[in-house]
Amino acid sequence: MEISQEKIKYKRISKRKKTYNSNYKKNLTDSIFPLPWTIWPYEAKILIVLIGIWSILGICILGSSSWWVASREMGNWAYFLKKQIIWTIPGIGLFYSVLNTNIRSLLKFSRIIFYILFFLIFLTNITGITVNGSSRWLVVGFLRLQPSELIKPFLILEASNLFAHWNLIKNDKKLISIFSFGLLILLILKQPNLSTASLTGILFWVMGFCGGVKLSSLCSFASLGFVTGCISILNNEYQKLRVTSFINPWKDQQESGFQLVQSLLAIGSGGLFGQGFGLSMQKLQYLPFMYTDFIFAIFAEEFGLLGCTLFLGFLAVFSLISLRISLKCRNNYTKLVAIGCGVLLAGQSIMHIAVATGSMPTTGLPLPFISYGGNSLIASFFIAGMLLRCSLESTGFIGMINTRKSLN
Repeated sequence: MEISQEKIKYKRISKRKKTYNSNYKKNLTDSIFPLPWTIWPYEAKILIVLIGIWSILGICILGSSSWWVASREMGNWAYFLKKQIIWTIPGIGLFYSVLNTNIRSLLKFSRIIFYILFFLIFLTNITGITVNGSSRWLVVGFLRLQPSELIKPFLILEASNLFAHWNLIKNDKKLISIFSFGLLILLILKQPNLSTASLTGILFWVMGFCGGVKLSSLCSFASLGFVTGCISILNNEYQKLRVTSFINPWKDQQESGFQLVQSLLAIGSGGLFGQGFGLSMQKLQYLPFMYTDFIFAIFAEEFGLLGCTLFLGFLAVFSLISLRISLKCRNNYTKLVAIGCGVLLAGQSIMHIAVATGSMPTTGLPLPFISYGGNSLIASFFIAGMLLRCSLESTGFIGMINTRKSLN
């Protein structure tokens, strides 16, 4: 019965492919995209516009938040802005490459890169550069790599490989994969990087839930993760200070609570309409990490409550489009990849905002496409490219025929 239904689906897709090839063959050869714009799903059209707006907005906000410290410390007001633009170029190139690659192909080679980056995360705990109490970076030549950022797209792909057909996978393979994911989270916690470890755990939990893992099992894993996080905080003075300052930052305004207090002052001084673009006072080296971990506070100060509301609305629209893309996907793999991409980009943005507003403990988590950093930018473009590719594959014109050839 299932095979006959698959045959019917295959015939329908073949018919649509023939129509597509005959009507759009000339246009396709002239197009830079895998599908002509006229037959893109409306979700894909909206998504690429949202990504473009997000990227341009990021460049503008970064330029405003970093020019003062760049002038004082680097002697060039555009130092961080220029470096971010330089990283944007390969980011867009990677976005284009991912957009023109089948999700199935990405899933095939993702494991190799996943374990290479896994090993690099292990190395950061041994030979990594320690900055502000965390060892998250490796120096490779003239590059500073942050493997915990670069691994994020491959976390999505590997989780999709595991959860797409959860009930058909043998128990030993499940155990090996779950052990690998658990060990990865522990290594990230060891850096320490509680925010990225939490985001990784949330990503696996949501994808597992959507992949059909029993809720009782997921609750057990969530409880284990919560206990592990608590143990990490209790055994790490750096994280313990972050948590205590989150509970009452005003108790120690000049030391452990300084970052959060300055962030709240920036957000509060924005008022309803903000101070105006480029007119933030807190970025004059009052607020630490104003162009990375607390860039949203500068945005809130310059654009006010109205700007923050619009940005949250932007994230809501992005999340809705991601959900619609996942619902339209034609197989479990692309469905889970789309869900993972939406959860990671939107979830990381919300967590960044939560840190800046004092809704969760202060941790170093960049705002996708906006915070300064080449590693985060590259990972964000890769994830956005996968999400857009999932939308294009939902049409049935690309990425589908090879998976149906075995049906006779």
